[in-house]
Amino acid sequence: MRASFHRMFFAVALLTLTFCFPPLPVRALADDAPSGTKSSFTLVLDAGHGGKDPGALGKGKVKGKEKNINLAVTLAVGKLVEQNLKDVKVVYTRKTDVFVELDERAKIANKAKADLFVSIHTNALPGKAQGRGSETYTLGMHRAADNLAVAKRENSVISLEKDYENRYEGFDPKSSESYIIFEFMQDQNMEKSVRLATLVQKQFRAAGRPDKGVHQAGFLVLRATSMPSCLIELGYITTASEEAYLTSERGVSELAQSIYQAIKKYKETQK
Repeated sequence: MRASFHRMFFAVALLTLTFCFPPLPVRALADDAPSGTKSSFTLVLDAGHGGKDPGALGKGKVKGKEKNINLAVTLAVGKLVEQNLKDVKVVYTRKTDVFVELDERAKIANKAKADLFVSIHTNALPGKAQGRGSETYTLGMHRAADNLAVAKRENSVISLEKDYENRYEGFDPKSSESYIIFEFMQDQNMEKSVRLATLVQKQFRAAGRPDKGVHQAGFLVLRATSMPSCLIELGYITTASEEAYLTSERGVSELAQSIYQAIKKYKETQK
């Protein structure tokens, strides 16, 4: 582990203990945006992966790609919000099949001074393992091995980014030791993030999706955002029946409707 990463770990730990879990330094990026009173609620929708990074790949006849599923659901959620919640401004980290680096996704949200950040992904399992259902993550502790495995897989995309070892201060997405730092990164946004994640899972249950629950794990894309946030794993692309559902018009519509309803109900609780 690089010395720079250890220096960052102890600095964050000290700040955490001293100031009761303050937001990350990246919060300063949000302050670069023009000042003034916001007239709307700003929602940032993040379609995971894209471009040269396909994400997880399907194993069935469909041969689906995670990046395409993520984008389809994200755009469908955005459309529902734009059509029905007129006072909500929707910002997308990507609307096409392009590669966007993890720290850039967070910068987009911070510069927009977003009220909410929702990152949409698709789950996968190794080998012949099968899984069904949807789950939602917030930033935090990853006590369960399964949670850590999901975070490692989603964070591995940084290896496709230029100079990632320096940009992420020596963070190694494959090393369990790197994730110790996330024990110190829970702040005042945690309660709201968990509330949003709980609402998402409630809507998935109502739509008939198997409920895989709300979890915490160390996702880099959530670490750098300065607002309530969550990362949604829609389903398992490596399970044939799930892959067929995730790539179907019905699946995209139902998943998007569930996420939209959760965002709507979350926003209502903020009044």
